[in-house]
Amino acid sequence: MFKRLLVILISGLFCCAPVHSQKVAVILSGGASKGGAHIGVLRALEEQHIPISFIAGTSVGAIIGGLYASGYTPDEIEKLISSEEFQRNASGLMYDQYVYYYRREEPNASWISLDLNPKKKLTSSLPVSLKSPFMVDFRFMEIFAPPNAAAEGDFNKLFIPFRCVVADIDSSSAVIIKKGDLPSAIRASMSIPFVYNPVVLNNKLMYDGGMYNNFPTNVAADDFKADVIIGSRVAERYDKPDPEDPVSQLLVMLMGKQSSNIPYPNSVLILPNVPKVDLLDFSHTAVLADSGYAAAMRSIASIRKLVHDTVNSEDLLRRRKEFRSRQPALIFDSIITKGLNRAQSTYVKQVLKHGKELISLDELRPGYYRFIDEGFVKTIYPVARYNPQTAHYDLILDIHKSDKFSADFGGNLSLGTVNEAFLEIRYKYLWSKALHFLANGYFGKFYASAKISGRMDFNSKYPWYINLDYTYNHFDYFKNSTFFFDDKTPSYIIEREYFGNASIGIPVTNAGKLELGMVYAFTNDKYYQSNQFTRYDTADQTGFNYFAPSVCFELNSLNRKQYPNAGARLLLSFTYVNGHEDFLPGSTSPSMNEIEEYHDWFALKLLYDNYFKSLGPVKFGFYGEMVVSNQQLFSNYVSTLIHSPAFQPIPESQTLILPNFRALSYAGAGLKVLVRVFKKIDYRLEGYLFQPYQEIYEDPLTHTARLGPVISDRSWMASTCFVYNSPLGPISFRVNYYDKMPNSFIFNLNFGYIIFNRKSMP
Repeated sequence: MFKRLLVILISGLFCCAPVHSQKVAVILSGGASKGGAHIGVLRALEEQHIPISFIAGTSVGAIIGGLYASGYTPDEIEKLISSEEFQRNASGLMYDQYVYYYRREEPNASWISLDLNPKKKLTSSLPVSLKSPFMVDFRFMEIFAPPNAAAEGDFNKLFIPFRCVVADIDSSSAVIIKKGDLPSAIRASMSIPFVYNPVVLNNKLMYDGGMYNNFPTNVAADDFKADVIIGSRVAERYDKPDPEDPVSQLLVMLMGKQSSNIPYPNSVLILPNVPKVDLLDFSHTAVLADSGYAAAMRSIASIRKLVHDTVNSEDLLRRRKEFRSRQPALIFDSIITKGLNRAQSTYVKQVLKHGKELISLDELRPGYYRFIDEGFVKTIYPVARYNPQTAHYDLILDIHKSDKFSADFGGNLSLGTVNEAFLEIRYKYLWSKALHFLANGYFGKFYASAKISGRMDFNSKYPWYINLDYTYNHFDYFKNSTFFFDDKTPSYIIEREYFGNASIGIPVTNAGKLELGMVYAFTNDKYYQSNQFTRYDTADQTGFNYFAPSVCFELNSLNRKQYPNAGARLLLSFTYVNGHEDFLPGSTSPSMNEIEEYHDWFALKLLYDNYFKSLGPVKFGFYGEMVVSNQQLFSNYVSTLIHSPAFQPIPESQTLILPNFRALSYAGAGLKVLVRVFKKIDYRLEGYLFQPYQEIYEDPLTHTARLGPVISDRSWMASTCFVYNSPLGPISFRVNYYDKMPNSFIFNLNFGYIIFNRKSMP
């Protein structure tokens, strides 16, 4: 009896003894886009009911691990990582709806832009990162701020306790982040040197954790005290450096070597068979996830030898829902700026909140990107800090302003005559309003110009701007006389114009604007009406002094300022011109009488340029232009040509006086065929038909102008071109054909942009 009682007592003691569940830690390595394989590993572990007590990661492993710790399922993580939105975020590409065309300056011939600050070293003006961080910073705040609020900034209180590894370059060591701002910790962990700029954590610059610990298995043993470690490693270290890729060489030098195994007992190493993919190409995430899933399933038997516990799928779902229900929505009630003065802070708050007490994330996003688009910030880092007293978030913006002065350099180098240099100095100042000033100059034999401009933006709920500028243009077609073909075309024409312009505009969607303008201009043209002249002769002169109010509506999403291959442009303008013509005859003029005439007319212009979707490597485009005007003839044929609207769809046609493509009213249209030859090399074939309403003819005796019959004749031009879109500007070899010219074919090689300051006449 005593023995039986003793057995029962001992059995009862064992039954009452506490049962400790196993602590299983999952460790995810870095590896950039290859980290998509981690998703498949997590999916397999969930399907096999393997409990995950802790999770830790470096770089992309921190992103995947952070999402899982925030309550995302493996399917949701795959959908997010493989989305076009995430790909654009990682690549630093701004969405089209957040790029505001009404802010854009008129296109110019610049190749490169540099900040100017004499107080800084030249190296301080170099870019810190190859990829713009604006999109990914905002996206990480959007994704990770709510779970961070639910966990009260303690990573142990997330859905799964989480650790993030970053690199402190000051101490040359890895740092394990276990509390604080979750979005910032994960963003710091993926700050690949020279690809993304670092993040400040605890007043220190933090980079990608892979620099010192790309596979942080020590976190599982030292920090989590895990019973079992499951590691998913997608890259031992960065691939062998590419001799032609300096970024890959830097990454190999900077990223530390990691262990080829897990140096702890009770561990399983999963090695997905990942294909070679580009560093930031997340389009293969689904394939990578499948490889991770297959590798994990091959390791399940080994895992089950160590992990005896199971997790119930329904219980996992319940806990996920419960954690998500505690995540407060991103509603902001206050904005705190760092790095700005009081007036500038007021401006930013007005742009973002428009006087509202509370704003949602969707309401914040357009204003946030609109502020970035203004160009006043070099870096801006957003932190959403939850305030339990108000049950809303404070938006903290750490802003580093861009330098006030910057300079653009560019121009065009040509085997022809259109060689020019371009320089522009810009000054911008953020006040209670946004102020922009610029001065530029073009320097060349054919074209010379100077322009000063000032603009003020009023960023209320309905933004608008006012712009004032003054421009001097000088075109010397005499020095471009290579392209004059016979005696019927004058070989001496010099155009000069001085004009001021005042305009007020508002945005119309993000890709368009509506602008009211007023131009006051004086033009002075010198020319010979005959090619029979000597150096002792004096040229005829026509001065035209006028004002021209206008209204212009424009939509523009073209992807390049010259040789675009995507997007569209629509322009509709109405202009009224009222002015006074003064003709002063030269020594070869058929008439020695001075002429004064008043002119007034209206002109309606419609322009449409569109590139359609690609058909494989081939893309088609359409260009159409129409001018309807009741403009009168000027005192002679040449002055009439100079002041007539010109059809110039090919860049080089802007450098020529082509009588067959000028008319008071006309319609012109053409098709473009683009073939992608290589990554940045396009072949372009273009053809255009020009139909004047009435051709402008010259009276051979009096040199006056007269109009021909209505729609009696037409002309056409064509172009074939190879374009290499280099980082500085396009390099083009082009052959142009102009109808009805004795020497119709023109060959040219250009490096740069054939772009000029705008003319006074639209």
